[in-house]
Amino acid sequence: MIDLTTNEEQIERNARYCAQNDIILPTYDEMQRPQIVPEAIKAELKTIAREAVHPRNLFRVTWENEPVEHGGTYGGVNYLELPAVLTGVPARIVGLVGKWFPTGAHKVGAAYSCLAPTLVTGQFDPDKNMAVWPSTGNYCRGGAFISRLLGCKSVAILPEEMSQERFEWLKNMANETIATPGCESNVKEIFDKCHELSRERGAEVFIFNQFEQLGNHLWHHEVTGPAIERVLSELMGPRDRVAGTCVSSGSGGTIAGGEYIKSKFPHAKLAVSEAAQCPTLLANGFGGHRIEGIGDKHVPWIHNVKNTDMVVAIDDEDSMRLFRLFNEPVGREYLVSKGVPKETVDQLGLLGISCVCNLLTAIKFARYYELTENDFVTTVFTDSAGMYQTRLAELEEARGAYTRDDAVADYALLQAIRTDQLLELRYEDRKRIHNLKYYTWVEQQGKTYDEINAQWHDRDYWSSIYAVKPKLNRLITEFNERIKVYRKQ
Repeated sequence: MIDLTTNEEQIERNARYCAQNDIILPTYDEMQRPQIVPEAIKAELKTIAREAVHPRNLFRVTWENEPVEHGGTYGGVNYLELPAVLTGVPARIVGLVGKWFPTGAHKVGAAYSCLAPTLVTGQFDPDKNMAVWPSTGNYCRGGAFISRLLGCKSVAILPEEMSQERFEWLKNMANETIATPGCESNVKEIFDKCHELSRERGAEVFIFNQFEQLGNHLWHHEVTGPAIERVLSELMGPRDRVAGTCVSSGSGGTIAGGEYIKSKFPHAKLAVSEAAQCPTLLANGFGGHRIEGIGDKHVPWIHNVKNTDMVVAIDDEDSMRLFRLFNEPVGREYLVSKGVPKETVDQLGLLGISCVCNLLTAIKFARYYELTENDFVTTVFTDSAGMYQTRLAELEEARGAYTRDDAVADYALLQAIRTDQLLELRYEDRKRIHNLKYYTWVEQQGKTYDEINAQWHDRDYWSSIYAVKPKLNRLITEFNERIKVYRKQ
């Protein structure tokens, strides 16, 4: 579970350290409802760029940042609704937009929720420890950024085949960047590198493995889930209903936002997707793929499989083709000619490659359940096309310039998405997927037999994670009070 064991002496040292570095920490309530952030902090944010390495940008770890590059405070949840003329289904598909987080991706939230609790409990020493962020891309970027804001040293670990933009960005943010062999689905190689660092450096390194850190799950349940709920309350009419939430597996964190929605809308379902080239959840399969942002070949420890209703496999070729359609000028022109509103087309750059995967998951889900215009399907657009411009250049080099014929074919593909490679989960299907955790987490990563059984059989296992939030809010508030005392000295 989330360890809140405190070290009083280290807490005092950490508070003094934060006071010296002008650091104040946001609570979970402030990340969920940033309107309650103190006015003095909002005034500071108006003078600070979204990407600036400034500790006050910790208060931009929220879905409600104003969509501007510099200044701005909060303007409501950022989301994008995609019309039926684009999706090919009548259901209303709505995705939260991660572009307006610092770093341009929502993973800063998960990173903060992993590091901050160790800081306020005195488990982490920013003078001595290095925060290690194993990732398939955006999480290690988020971790390196949060580390810089908190004055901590960081190590970013990601597969060598990830987009060049990620590596270029990390040069100026992480203290060390380690490229591990393989592509998006080579997660075990990342874990192996973490074990190697632990053997070589011992207590110096503090590993925040997103795939097992329950702080990741907690942040999405308590921040992403309520953000989706607020969008739904804004858009839904009296005859509308919430059909479900559709997200890719990834680290398992964002899935918790869908669990929150299920708790508020009992008839809603939760669909989780992966690449068809690596169908671990669907068919115990393996392989490599090109949908950056959804590392796989295992079931994340923090994925509550018992609460998942469907698994969906998305062909990475479909994601890449539609990514071009959404971002190439010829593709956008064609979409407008087919009746897609220009204001929608102009915002399609808010979808990175894994976001296209999430969109396709939502379309398959809507088509399978024959949803209507009164049904809402929610998803998360985790990052934007800005992190994948080199992929567009690579595709052009390999396939030639994007043409109108390409756009016609790709739009037709989008309109004809089928419901193949999809499984509505029975109880035994859920248990099969959960059982796969054993091979990664018990045999390889040191979890116990009792722990994996507790995740399945203990009715309070997952709810007890959410019960930690009030205590964490209190610890953060008390920590900030200590910081104030030291700032006055």
